[in-house]
Amino acid sequence: MALVPCQVLRAAILLSYCSILCNYKAIDMPAHQTYGGSWKFLTFIDLVIQAVFFGICVLTDLSSLLTKGNDSQEQERQLKKLISLRDWMMAVLAFPIGVFVVTMFWSIYIYDRELVYPKLLDNFIPAWLNHGMHTTVLPFILIEMRTTHHQYPSRSCGLAAVCTFAVGYILWVCWIHHVTGVWVYPLLEHLSPGVKIIFFAAVTVIINIFYVMGEVLNNYIWDTQKCEYCFRNISLCNTLSGLECAALKVKEIFSRLKQRRMTEVPLKLLACLYLRAVR
Repeated sequence: MALVPCQVLRAAILLSYCSILCNYKAIDMPAHQTYGGSWKFLTFIDLVIQAVFFGICVLTDLSSLLTKGNDSQEQERQLKKLISLRDWMMAVLAFPIGVFVVTMFWSIYIYDRELVYPKLLDNFIPAWLNHGMHTTVLPFILIEMRTTHHQYPSRSCGLAAVCTFAVGYILWVCWIHHVTGVWVYPLLEHLSPGVKIIFFAAVTVIINIFYVMGEVLNNYIWDTQKCEYCFRNISLCNTLSGLECAALKVKEIFSRLKQRRMTEVPLKLLACLYLRAVR
């Protein structure tokens, strides 16, 4: 069975992230030789998150193709676990951290690039690689959200996970400063201790806002599509008799919802079918 375009797209995005990571790790920069290495930079951590996320997406696509038409319940359970992991990573890590890295980097870069990406780095990192790390993350993650429905966790659990990641990274940055006496980002050198606390708190709040934005955007995209699908099918109902319409469309709708892994049945469409059936 041929791969659908969105599956090919995910595989291409995964390969692009692997290429970016390999080229970045191949650069001989002094910062890579100090305590923490590449792992002290949120950009690098985000690249790893995106690569792992799209790797899980590709693995999920392959598993879905292999289990299609297979009645094995064990394989279905494993596939559902992969889908749950994929959706959790999208909600908690890939979207909020990816959007945060892009928006924060370019906002500070436009204000004063020396605070986040000194001009000296141009001698080590080519422009295309810089955009690969700090620009393409946003369109890639938006494409994924547009092409695949993701089930978000409860708001409280999602925000708790996002806060855990944000606080964990802030503590990691502070620990690196404690060990080396140097802040990971030049911006922090210019802030007083009190302002640093406010800055770290603001960063945590912003990442949480991006989490909520991702949840709202995901619901908007897929609720809108379900409504459009609903109204298209309502118009088709007008060409069929009541009971015939009900039997055929309910069967078709449940089949398509199962394929799209949607658990919410369009209520307006079922209401239409019911009214047509009882007339």
